[in-house]
Amino acid sequence: MTTTVTYSKRPFIKSRALRRFLGHRLALIGLLMVLSLTAACFIGPYLLPYDELYIDLLSRFAPPGTGGHILGTDPLGRDIAARLFHAGQISMAVGFAVMVIATSIGSVVGVVSGYYGGRVSAVLMRIVDAFLSFPSVFLLLALAAFIQPGPVMIALIISATSWMEVARIVEAEVKSLRNQDFVQAAHMLGLSNRWIMFRELLPNAIGPIIVAATLTVARAILLEAYISFLGYGIQPPLPSWGNMLNGAQQYLASAPWLAIVPGVTITIAVAGFNFIGDGLRDAFDSRSDHQ
Repeated sequence: MTTTVTYSKRPFIKSRALRRFLGHRLALIGLLMVLSLTAACFIGPYLLPYDELYIDLLSRFAPPGTGGHILGTDPLGRDIAARLFHAGQISMAVGFAVMVIATSIGSVVGVVSGYYGGRVSAVLMRIVDAFLSFPSVFLLLALAAFIQPGPVMIALIISATSWMEVARIVEAEVKSLRNQDFVQAAHMLGLSNRWIMFRELLPNAIGPIIVAATLTVARAILLEAYISFLGYGIQPPLPSWGNMLNGAQQYLASAPWLAIVPGVTITIAVAGFNFIGDGLRDAFDSRSDHQ
């Protein structure tokens, strides 16, 4: 029979955090932006008369609102709205995949380092420092140059450069919690180190982890767009917001909507997730109760 250490204040703390989040105006704006963009990307394609690969050479460079093309067409006559929404599905999928992978790796490294301390912490944190010492953009481009680009591989290489910040956050949080009374009680009950780390300490560090995970989505979307814009990411004809910008740069004067549409969309996505992250940070900050 296994005994679990319980905390009577958790539901109360969670409800206070939820109230603080719902009272954060920018966070609600960000949530609305992200939900609206997600709905447009996953529902919008079913409402359009064209798909993302349909080519109509007679409709090349059609301005927004022309011939049923609500956002215009590109140099091949493809519907920009259809490509934008399909690209959004890919970018969102990459962003959330990076969030799951990077947060999982960072949380495991952070909780092990923070719990054991000493040499274990020193070795793991030096590995983190080594990864952080490389400029992430150059490391991404180097990895992308040697790997066949695609959504799965792009998600993996972005994850390889995104878990270190999560590890540092979790390590610091676990260090501040490992001497608390509930951890000492768990030791006295004879619970294993694995149980204490992943069933006691990690749930109590969930606030900073959620904040870091939310900001990781924004960073992943921006990095995917960046490396695709440079030609090392998602490759045509598969659309992404980054390669849509890449294909639009030579038409900035004659067809500016080709760059404006994906550029604004990237801004909305990144700003929305950052607003949510800021709101979550304030919601989980107990000091805000005293302000």
